[in-house]
Amino acid sequence: MSKKRCVWSIVLAALALLLAACGHEDPKNLISSHEKEERVVNLFSPMEKMDPDAENVARTASDLTVAMAEAALDVTVVYRTYTAEDYQDKTYDNVCLDRARNNMDDLYLLNPDTVLALGAEGKLADLSGLDSAKNLRDIIRTANTVDGKLVAIPQEVVAYGLFVNKDLFDQYGLALPETPEDFLECCRVFQENGIQTPVGANRWWLECFVFAQAYAQLYNGGNTQAEIDALNRGEARYSGYMRKGFEFLQTLIDRGYIDAETALVSEAIEGERADFLAGRTPIVMAYWGAANTGTAYGKTEFEMQVIGFPSSMGPMPVMPMTGWAVGAGSEHEEDAKQVINIITSDEALRVYSETNRVISPSKNVSVDCVPALQPLNDRIEEGVYVLGSNAGMNVEQWGNTCLIVRELLGGASVDECMAAFDALQDAALAQE
Repeated sequence: MSKKRCVWSIVLAALALLLAACGHEDPKNLISSHEKEERVVNLFSPMEKMDPDAENVARTASDLTVAMAEAALDVTVVYRTYTAEDYQDKTYDNVCLDRARNNMDDLYLLNPDTVLALGAEGKLADLSGLDSAKNLRDIIRTANTVDGKLVAIPQEVVAYGLFVNKDLFDQYGLALPETPEDFLECCRVFQENGIQTPVGANRWWLECFVFAQAYAQLYNGGNTQAEIDALNRGEARYSGYMRKGFEFLQTLIDRGYIDAETALVSEAIEGERADFLAGRTPIVMAYWGAANTGTAYGKTEFEMQVIGFPSSMGPMPVMPMTGWAVGAGSEHEEDAKQVINIITSDEALRVYSETNRVISPSKNVSVDCVPALQPLNDRIEEGVYVLGSNAGMNVEQWGNTCLIVRELLGGASVDECMAAFDALQDAALAQE
């Protein structure tokens, strides 16, 4: 046989084999295109920092857990981040609402008001079947359950407290305040000794005073769900709970213990940090993580302690929380659920909590805190706290209360503020 005929014989044989393979459905002889496709989960979250060279421990901790999920599941998590300049006047919450309602992403980091809104609309997947959900503290389930479905799981429990200059309290012979009456007395003594404005405040966190007094009994009196059910049915009024907290804030304003005009225009930490660190202001309010970072209150020249807000039941931590959620019906819903299952597993939460030194949502994970945070941590470990956000309430708490507190700072009366809560509750009842 000539070389030419041999070549043609080989070509024809190869073609015959190829045609036979094309007509055969044995999967062992086929390379599945699906196996070659990359599995992707699209994640939407706030942009972690404006300065790309700035250190951001929180994002680093989150990235570590996402990397664990990518390795375990053989998926790629694609970050899509919010920046104010991209969305101009739209807030992060508004953008999340729009994106989730249109299934633009798979995985979202949501604030509590957005969790409630999207959960009530059925836009968030039920996460209660995940293995990691079995290890959650009861507080997490309570705060993130909508219509019987667990729709979000956080990687940390955010606790707010009063940051106090213990040296100044000692200087004037003052015990750390536990009740509203204690707090007012401390402010009086400070003011009489030349500290004209004892409390450094901003336009975001004064609602913590309100929550501590409004809901101390609701969350710690042994009848939590029944009281929430009464609120959701309209048998009890949110204004009935909120009034004493707003009256307390009004007293602080009237006596000059806080500067309402300054607070109304001050961003968190920026407005009060300098005076607190310089020893001119003995009391500020902030979240747990602010005690761990030098850019906030992690480095002071005096003894700092973080305590709960004054209430009838003693120092009260206030705990709102963000949460990871999956869009119901999103393109990669099942993979996104498994990503959450990994990043909120005990193993991943231990990495996250130890990196950030924060409170874990898992009842099985605890982390040593800095000494300044020990008083606040002790209360939380005792199970004494109030929620600043609760998706089981039909009126969103954290955002609405913040806005109504701003009305008080701007000159609205307590009665007008209570009318605003009544209007919100009436609107919620009308929708049911």
